Amino acid sequence: MEIIKVQKGQMVAHKNEKVKYWYLVQEGIVLQKFEFSEVPLRKNSIIGIGERDISLCDYVADEDVVLAQFLCENTEELKLILTGQERIRNIFLRAAIEQRNALLTLYSDLNNRSRQFHMFVETVYNDYKNLCGKYRIEEQLFPKMEHFNPLIMQHKAEEWEVNNSASVMKYMEEYLRLMEKDENLTVGAIKEAAAQIQRFMRGILEMESYLSYNKGILIGEEQADLFRLYFDLSIAMYEKKYKIDTISEKIQLIAKLAERLNIYNPRMISRKLREFQEYDYAGKTTDGNVVAQKEQDITSEDCLNHILEFAGYDDETAEQITKMVDAYRDLADPQSAENEVRTLRKQITTVYYDMYERVFLRVVEDESRLTPVLKMFLNFGFVDTGLTGEEYAKELYDLCAHLDICRSKRIYTIYEWLKCIYKGEKEPSKNEFDLNFEAYLVEQNKNGKLTQAQVKEYYQSPERRVAFEIRNMFASVNKLTYGKISTFCPLLRKDDLLNSLDRMLVTAEKLERALNEIRKIDYSVFYQEVSFSDPEKGINNERIMKEILPDMILMPNAGTRVMMWQETSGRKSSTPGRFMFPVFTAVELDELMLEAVGQYRWEMCRRLEGVHWNDIREKSLTAEYCTYLQFYRKNHDLSADAKEKVKSALTRAKNSYREVFVRDYVNWVKFESKGSFRLNKVVRDILVRYCPFAKEIRNDLRSNPLYQAAITRFETETAKKLQRFGALYNKYMKAGGEITPELKENLIYYQM
Repeated sequence: MEIIKVQKGQMVAHKNEKVKYWYLVQEGIVLQKFEFSEVPLRKNSIIGIGERDISLCDYVADEDVVLAQFLCENTEELKLILTGQERIRNIFLRAAIEQRNALLTLYSDLNNRSRQFHMFVETVYNDYKNLCGKYRIEEQLFPKMEHFNPLIMQHKAEEWEVNNSASVMKYMEEYLRLMEKDENLTVGAIKEAAAQIQRFMRGILEMESYLSYNKGILIGEEQADLFRLYFDLSIAMYEKKYKIDTISEKIQLIAKLAERLNIYNPRMISRKLREFQEYDYAGKTTDGNVVAQKEQDITSEDCLNHILEFAGYDDETAEQITKMVDAYRDLADPQSAENEVRTLRKQITTVYYDMYERVFLRVVEDESRLTPVLKMFLNFGFVDTGLTGEEYAKELYDLCAHLDICRSKRIYTIYEWLKCIYKGEKEPSKNEFDLNFEAYLVEQNKNGKLTQAQVKEYYQSPERRVAFEIRNMFASVNKLTYGKISTFCPLLRKDDLLNSLDRMLVTAEKLERALNEIRKIDYSVFYQEVSFSDPEKGINNERIMKEILPDMILMPNAGTRVMMWQETSGRKSSTPGRFMFPVFTAVELDELMLEAVGQYRWEMCRRLEGVHWNDIREKSLTAEYCTYLQFYRKNHDLSADAKEKVKSALTRAKNSYREVFVRDYVNWVKFESKGSFRLNKVVRDILVRYCPFAKEIRNDLRSNPLYQAAITRFETETAKKLQRFGALYNKYMKAGGEITPELKENLIYYQM
């Protein structure tokens, strides 16, 4: 146990980070933060008790706090903490019960809010349609309601659990006395409560996600909401000399519910309510400047013309592009291998990236000009309703209001990614010749195509940086992630959309979940060595481990492939890699992520080993694996059947060692981690050393003779390193050094 202090406002634990410790709050308050809600964790609460491998929430110090830090990754470690510690047993069990009850209270509240929200929206929309019919006023289009459904929960709290929790809280002292009589009772009760807490937290996240996704239907920053429908209805009724008292009541009801739901910005609600209350009906008519803004009918809009006009093409060029798209739309077989069709696809592809660059550079200067059609183009590759069909066009239109679900701290739509390039927040990616933007400019200078002054000017130009990214990474990866390279065309078509968009859409949550599932198994995959120095206190260039998670970028296509485009984003190995996914896919995302991580494992090793990456004299993952594939025929550890399988794997992979490795890596994570053996002895021996499983999985596999020796050897070596760092840290602290979060993370790495 270690005592740590955290200042007010600082993070104790981050969402989507590995759960490394439990923290017992000894002084102060820590807030367990969800999107719209928070749970205060006071003295003797336990941070992490309901978390598993990856944290579901942020935990923030609400005031200066003192925490007792415990290593508690499994049941055995929990038993060690509680053995012979009656007071600790009481504290831990009480914390589990009280925190379970607090989360159940929040769960019930959110459940009521979600149901109330759905019922209210349905009722208010039906009332709107009835009022339009009653007063003979044309209904405005409101396609958002077509896909608005009640929430179907995946992580439920059953009624008996609610009742049980209430009863345990009522008879707390009697319950504690009973459970504390036996260590097994205590551990069992804590583990049961922790499992329930985990499920209730996931349920809370589900409900908050539902409310967050749909809240714009009722009232929002954009004009297309129920509030606006009623506002516009009041204008139309006033012009027809009808009283608008009924509408005023509905508007007030919408505002009151929005306030009660506690998911909206209060200032936004007040502002919109004030706009309605202060609207001058007498001074404005539909012939004047009415603020009414109708929902756009995407099916009747000439979307391609909208995009071309915004891009600034002259009439002649716009007409040529329109003819190309019309010809492509009218093809009987858009994926035909005929020369004419192939030429048309190539012409459209060239035009598309020019059009994208023009639109992007105009939008990024003034995002208020970003219409839904332009959003659809920039994020999804949409240009024409005739290509996608009306139903998909409507879904894409609705999706534009929810693009935040495709973004997170390290996940970007292609549009958001290019904005980061434009602003200088991210460096442009490498081109297909493995040159980054700076190296490309230097190469152009060497070839006499650019002067030294131009190199400096271009490097600092946001427009040039974006152009390089669009013409190189974007153009290459968009085709590769689509999957069918020979028939690729960047325009989104309904033939590529094999399912409903909500099922095909690659969201940030889906990507995070897929990545986290791999991190739970191959815990070390994203850890890299970084340097730590504090010469005044005796540490000079100590190499410590730090986790560097990749950036993930969604390409505007409905594809089937993933690309690990770069293992790092800079010269140093401590910069994030870049994984590219299609924004829509019918392929299992877990499979795509596994493939990307396997590619990352291989390429990162190649990078770190340099010219020795396949030299067996320098032991490494790639060197040993290459040697295995080169000499498998002479390997006495392989049976005749195993050798035949290696030969077949090489044939399927067209002799690409990386591709064979990725297939083995997928089997390693998917099957071998669960004790289902798919690999031969030689590959297993390589992967168990270079891609070790997490401690919990190692413990499960330890008794198996196939793993026993390798796991024992690995853990002996790790224990030596842990002992060395423990001694180093003690010496460092005696010299007045402080154990920073980076140093703690390094220690945790060797404990995993």
